[in-house]
Amino acid sequence: MTTEKKFDISDQNRTYSFDDLLEIIAALRAPGGCPWDIKQTHETLKECLIEESGEVIQAIDNQDDANLCEELGDLLLQVIMHAQIAAEEKRFTMADVIQGVSEKMIRRHPHVFGDAKADSPEESLALWQEIKQQEKKKSGQL
Repeated sequence: MTTEKKFDISDQNRTYSFDDLLEIIAALRAPGGCPWDIKQTHETLKECLIEESGEVIQAIDNQDDANLCEELGDLLLQVIMHAQIAAEEKRFTMADVIQGVSEKMIRRHPHVFGDAKADSPEESLALWQEIKQQEKKKSGQL
């Protein structure tokens, strides 16, 4: 009796979700997964992160939506790989990354999610920078 794989190379018409992508990356790094992916660390992936970020910028500069879509996927892969490595080390998870950035977006946009006013992009940016400075002071980063 053979067990069916959740993901199969022959499944050409499947629509994948974010959760599927997380599972795919976990499978690549699991025992029996891809030797290259298993070997990666935060440090070894730094060049890939720089390269993929540059390719996103190039696609934007070229106004190439198809390439931008692909490159954003590659950049997202980098984020997920780093989160997966951290999860394996019991440091943090992708859920922690999502929670943190969600809280930050709400906190730094009180003109959208609170009572503050910002009627221009400049006012929005000034508010963002003011809140960011307050956060750094509070955390001792300044």
